[in-house]
Amino acid sequence: MTKELNVLKKEISNCQICSEYFSHTPRPIFQLSSKATILIAGQAPGRKVHESGIPFADPSGDRLRNWMGISKAEFYDSNKIAILPMGFCYPGKGKSGDLPPRQECALTWRNKTLKLMPKVQLTLVIGSYAIKWHLGKSMKNNLTETVRAWNTYPSSIIPLPHPSPRNNIWLSKHSWFESEVLPAMREKIQCALKWRPRADSNG
Repeated sequence: MTKELNVLKKEISNCQICSEYFSHTPRPIFQLSSKATILIAGQAPGRKVHESGIPFADPSGDRLRNWMGISKAEFYDSNKIAILPMGFCYPGKGKSGDLPPRQECALTWRNKTLKLMPKVQLTLVIGSYAIKWHLGKSMKNNLTETVRAWNTYPSSIIPLPHPSPRNNIWLSKHSWFESEVLPAMREKIQCALKWRPRADSNG
């Protein structure tokens, strides 16, 4: 399975399916391993991440790591944490922020990749595009209601707002997120990081 995932990672790294829609050279950014027990399902890289080539190497990443209660070393250990955005490449700038992730990316790569990560115990679903993909019809009327209902979903998935500084107002209005969701999420993260397959498991 590891060999198959390595082949897929190379194919993704060389992907050009959305190049005609970009004014910049595509640069797929992700972090994957068949050993990862936590999956971060994000939106798409921002400009700073596109330039660095490192996922969440920006203020959003700083806040996300704080939310998770883990170090940078743990965050960037692909054998612990996989990072799989809905769009692997920076989509470019729109009128009010970055453009949405290109749909072609998830349609082409997402299911293939998820199938090769059997050890994932917890998925953090960040932002409306990722939430819609992973929760489907069980998503509530909007992101706020969906995040508020986090404990009604399977224990293996937690919907989150985007950690971008653009969401500072949202975070200030919804103090329950920090007091209720984050402590429970951090506990789940620690359990997932410590998870080991049973001795009789085929995984």
